[in-house]
Amino acid sequence: MPQGSRPRCKTCARPLSHCLCHLIPRLWPDTQVLVIQHPDEASHALNTARLLVAGLVNAHLLVTESLADHPDWVRRLSDSGWRNELLFPGPDARELSVARDTRPRRLILLDGTWRKARKLLYLNPILQSLPQVRLASGLSSRYRLRKAPRADALSTIEAGAEALSLLHIGFERDRLLAPFEALIDGQISAMGEQRYQRNYRDRQ
Repeated sequence: MPQGSRPRCKTCARPLSHCLCHLIPRLWPDTQVLVIQHPDEASHALNTARLLVAGLVNAHLLVTESLADHPDWVRRLSDSGWRNELLFPGPDARELSVARDTRPRRLILLDGTWRKARKLLYLNPILQSLPQVRLASGLSSRYRLRKAPRADALSTIEAGAEALSLLHIGFERDRLLAPFEALIDGQISAMGEQRYQRNYRDRQ
């Protein structure tokens, strides 16, 4: 550990004094979630992908730029016995919905800026081969500490929570989002209300 750095929780990656694990649920929807995270995002202070995966028993976080380095996942994503879908708002993406399909379902999310997410898609043919699904239009993010490229752009944990809420009646969306809400509130509190109002308020 670098000199002067604060000890961090291994689960939520927050400083131990600001650990969020007491808010992280262990939910188990039937849909499996795979988050492919661009390596540049792994050390980001507001890493919502980690919180999403920690809150779901049936979820995996893969930090990589190339799936060629992970042949086991290439095999899984090529398995026709699974309904593998990429949650990505491409031009041909259809709106996510409950479907009459008896295969187990796996939802793949790309974690990174829009540019990095597109790069992940471009670099990985297996991802390009997957059917793309998107969330309904009109959703708005609670992520008050970033400037989104689009009004309906969601953080990774928000996108996952919305998708699972749609696919599974009674899914505890608010429990999954609780550590995310606490993370944002904590960051705003640390910076001070005046700085937040000056630098971020107009981003909502």
